[in-house]
Amino acid sequence: MPLNIVHDKDGLPRIILTEPTGSSAEVLLYGGQVVSWKNERREELLFMSSKSFWKPPKAIRGGIPVCFPQFGNLGLLEQHGFARNRFWSLDEDASPLPQANNQSTVDLILKSTEEDIKAWPRGFELRLRISISPGKLTLIPRVRNVDNKAFSFMFALRNYLSVSDISEVRVEGLETLDYFDYLMNKERFTEQADAITFDGEIDRVYLSTPTKIAIIDHEKKRTFELRKDGMPDSVVWNPWDKKAKALPDMGVDGYKTMLCVDSAAIENPIVLKPFEEWRGRQELSTVSSSYCSGQLDPGRVLHGFH
Repeated sequence: MPLNIVHDKDGLPRIILTEPTGSSAEVLLYGGQVVSWKNERREELLFMSSKSFWKPPKAIRGGIPVCFPQFGNLGLLEQHGFARNRFWSLDEDASPLPQANNQSTVDLILKSTEEDIKAWPRGFELRLRISISPGKLTLIPRVRNVDNKAFSFMFALRNYLSVSDISEVRVEGLETLDYFDYLMNKERFTEQADAITFDGEIDRVYLSTPTKIAIIDHEKKRTFELRKDGMPDSVVWNPWDKKAKALPDMGVDGYKTMLCVDSAAIENPIVLKPFEEWRGRQELSTVSSSYCSGQLDPGRVLHGFH
């Protein structure tokens, strides 16, 4: 079956992914960005700002932007690099990944252009496989060095998660870890809390994080599980009220129903020799935490349900 590609009102082509239990995802060729992920009950699981700009070359606020080859302003390129505001192409050859089902999976590719090479003189191919299965959204990013010299890069999948009320959310799995606090000039601290809760702006890069992190939404009785590989860091971000007002594409109250918990490689950029390839993997899934709110066993969330 061919891919289901539609052109939305903004003229940006989007790919609709579906699977038999009724969940869906929508992916833009612009930025290679997932902009919707709905469960089988058609509930939206990702946050999209109501004030988002849908006009290239602006970045789109929400969903899962791809940050490459730079995170934030940690370099000379534009904020978060250029991958999120380029048009990607369908990847006709995703080997060595197995053949995919066109209904539930799409393979995208971004190759270096003359324009990119002026700003970042390295030959690369950035691939992204996006697939859905019941209760799960999986992203497999790959970067190949097609240059004749080695290069390094940062990478992040910026997950804008939809939550009921940020003050009712807790993140488990990052306790006792070191982090850089971007609100304190990137000073390094150690997390002292048993879980991260939210009562103000937060912008931190947690280091050497586990492969599983739990984001528990008490009000929705829902837990997001973030599992990742090849991306050792994790960014936690919420702009809170003052910063949200200063972001023209955020909306005044948008911060109340979103939280970014990212899979990232920031502290130690990835180094590739000529023709080497890096591969990462991220799985987002949801579990009902009706047995949760205060009684959730974090060990089960962090170490799997057997």
